[in-house]
Amino acid sequence: MNAGSGPERDDFGLPPVDIEIPDDARELDADVQAYHRELRALRRKRRSDRLRQPLSRRGRRPGREGMTLPVLACCLMLALITSTLLVMFAADETGVPPASGNRSAASAGQGAGAHRATGRVGQPLPSAEMIMQSGTVPLRAVTASAPSVLALVPPGCGCAPTLRQLAAAAGPAHVRLYLVGKDGDMDQVSQLAALAGQSGRQVVTDMNNVLANVYSARGLTALLVHPGGTVSDIARDLSGPQDVVLLQGPLQQLGGASTGG
Repeated sequence: MNAGSGPERDDFGLPPVDIEIPDDARELDADVQAYHRELRALRRKRRSDRLRQPLSRRGRRPGREGMTLPVLACCLMLALITSTLLVMFAADETGVPPASGNRSAASAGQGAGAHRATGRVGQPLPSAEMIMQSGTVPLRAVTASAPSVLALVPPGCGCAPTLRQLAAAAGPAHVRLYLVGKDGDMDQVSQLAALAGQSGRQVVTDMNNVLANVYSARGLTALLVHPGGTVSDIARDLSGPQDVVLLQGPLQQLGGASTGG
């Protein structure tokens, strides 16, 4: 610009600028407010970036990994593994309740699984307590000294003739016959023993009905047992002479094996 005369060409190479200076500064209020809004928005953006920075893949500094997500993932995996192990161990400790048919045997201290394992031919008798005239004795002690037949007498058994035939077959084979009943039926069992010609010493009370449960007794059931308590044969539903006749061979073998004959 030429201060002494009119305007001249501007040779500085800058673009022309139209600057208007208001007479009243209040006319700039709108621009000032817009400027402050921009500053506030910029500050909010910076705060938001700082909060999101740990969750981002990388921090604001180059080469610095965000650690929050990996730590959260590790904690979640650890919680899942711990809960799974706790569930497994809890299930192991509680186990499965015994079946309804074996509840009385379980109350005598015998697990249902152990009963099933012993309730077969060739396996020993289960561990249980029996009541005889001499007192309470272990079941295996009943058959410890001689080969035996344990006749499991069911409630309401009208089986005196069959028991007499069984006693007649067991005597010549040198096999002892024991009549076994559960608690509450012993009056009947004692009467049947007398009718079969057996003494009161050969009446056994199975307090918890262990044998009937273990060996799935049906009707009059006979367990042929070696000395020491190993079961050699099981006969269920003995109901007449023909059933006892089928037992004569096993009884002879049981008695002969014990005497070495």
